[in-house]
Amino acid sequence: MDLRALCVIVLVAILAVSSQAAKNKKADKGKKAASDCAEWKWGRCNPNSKDCGIGTREGTCKEETRKLKCKVPCNWKKPFGADCKYKFENWGECNAETGVKSRSGTLKKALYNAECEQTVQATKPCSIKTKTKGKKGKGKD
Repeated sequence: MDLRALCVIVLVAILAVSSQAAKNKKADKGKKAASDCAEWKWGRCNPNSKDCGIGTREGTCKEETRKLKCKVPCNWKKPFGADCKYKFENWGECNAETGVKSRSGTLKKALYNAECEQTVQATKPCSIKTKTKGKKGKGKD
C-alpha cells in the first residue's frame, strides 16, 4: 500500500512540474518587446491579394516599424475606407432622374489615427423590386 501511495505522489508531482513548465512557455510566447514609443502612426490596411481580405498594416514611431495583421471586408468598397466609422442616417427617397438614393454619415470613430472626413455621402441604385404581400408555402389553389 505504501508503494502505491508513493507512486501516486511522484506522478502528481511530475504532472504539476510539467504543467507549470507548459504555462511558462505559453507566457513567454505571448510576450512582445515593450516599446517606449507612444505616438504610433499607422497606415492603411493593405490586403495581400486583390482589394479585400486578410492583409497587413504598417506602423512607424521614431525609428521603429511594426506590422499588424488586419482585414478589409470584401463588401467594403466605399471611398472613405474601412478605418473610418460613420453613423449613417436612413436612406432618402429615390431620385427618379438619376435612379439613385443617398444618405449622409457623420464620423463616429477613426481607427489607427486615420485621416477621415467629418461627414460623407453614400449613394446606391434605387431598388426596382416592389414588395408584395403574398402567401408563401405549399398550397393548392
